[in-house]
Formats: sequence, structure tokens, C-alpha cells
Amino acid sequence: MHALTTGPAAATLEMLHRDADASDSKIMAEMMAIMNAPDASPEQAIAGMLAQERADYRAVYRGYAGNFLAVSPTYGRFLYMVARACKARRIVEFGTSMGISTIYLAAALRDNGGGRLVGSELEASKVARARANLQAAGLADLVEIREGDALETLRDVGGPIDLLLLDGAFSLYLSVLKLVEPQLASGAAILAENAFEPAYQDYVGDPANGYLAQSLPLDEGRGNAFAVRIA
Repeated sequence: MHALTTGPAAATLEMLHRDADASDSKIMAEMMAIMNAPDASPEQAIAGMLAQERADYRAVYRGYAGNFLAVSPTYGRFLYMVARACKARRIVEFGTSMGISTIYLAAALRDNGGGRLVGSELEASKVARARANLQAAGLADLVEIREGDALETLRDVGGPIDLLLLDGAFSLYLSVLKLVEPQLASGAAILAENAFEPAYQDYVGDPANGYLAQSLPLDEGRGNAFAVRIA
């Protein structure tokens, strides 16, 4: 028996991915249209999105309060695999949303024999839905979702971090990483979706800062990146 592939977690994920596809199809199409606009490069589109976030990331993400902005099943399985491979016992997630990625990671904790996942989510309505989804998946006992700004909620996560998922406001990735950096275990895995921020890329790309990093060929266009803490 594996928590990801059998029982309530598998059934809950199937339902949530179906709901996410229905909820987010329009907004994803709009984002892809912006990225592929003939009068602008993808780099220009990303720079525009980063500028909006830097101006007021809270307002930007309030606008997505009803959207899942979820990981794909492919990426979710990859999250589970990495958490299993590194035998993670404490996981931190920036950007819980409705809890789809959280379920993949918590399933890995269950199959690793237990542990703790600390998530942070800005939107109160999403926190409530994520908690309900984790309850339905039978994994709520492994997860603490902290409501509010991750720059406050993740200051202390209770011990060494084995895996960090960055999947919130992508202009904050470097700030969140530096916030939790003293708590990262040697060998910790750092997974980032939408890792478009040049400052974040430069930081984890420089071994002098204590990381090895590379992009991932998963879900092309979503900026998936992988790094390992080597310090």
C-alpha cells in the first residue's frame, strides 16, 4: 500500500486535478497567450509579471483567490519521488493554494514513515479549502498550514528542512529561500515552479552560495528548477 497511489489520497487528487483543469483553463490560456504574444518575447512577458508582483504581490494573488494555480500530475509525482528519495521528514511549502502539491508531498511523508509539512498560504479561503482537501486525502495529521505572508509565517518551522517547495509569488522566491536558509539541512532539495526571477536563478546557480542547481525538463514553459543545498 502506498499513500499516493491507493486509498483516499489518490481519489482526492483525481478529483482536484479535474476541478483545477475546469477552474483554471481560461486563466492558463490567457497566460500562455501573453507568453507567446508575437509583439513581445517570453522574457518581456515574464519581466512584466515580475514588475506587477513587485509593486503589490498581495493584490496580484488576491486576484487568483478562486484559482487553483496547481502543479500538474507529472510534477506532483516528481515532488513525491524527490521527497521519497531524500527520505524527507520535514518539508516546507511556500504557496499551498488548494493543497494539491501538499497532498503529493504529505503522501511521501506518510510513506517515509511520518514527518511534518509546514505550508504557507496568503488567502484565507484557500487555507480552508486546502485543509478540507487534506482531510479528505487522509493526510491532515502530517500538515500544518499557516495563513499569512510567508515572510512572517516561515521564520521558524521547528527544525531542519529536508525539502523546500517554492510555488507562490515568484518575485519572493529568493527572499523566502534566504529566510529559511539557516534551517535547510545539508543535502536539502529545493524545488521551484515558475523560477523566473533572475536574482533567484543567479543565487542558486552560484556554488559559492552553497547550492547546485539546474532547470528541469518538466511542464515546459513553467520554469521548473531544482537545487540542492551543498553547504
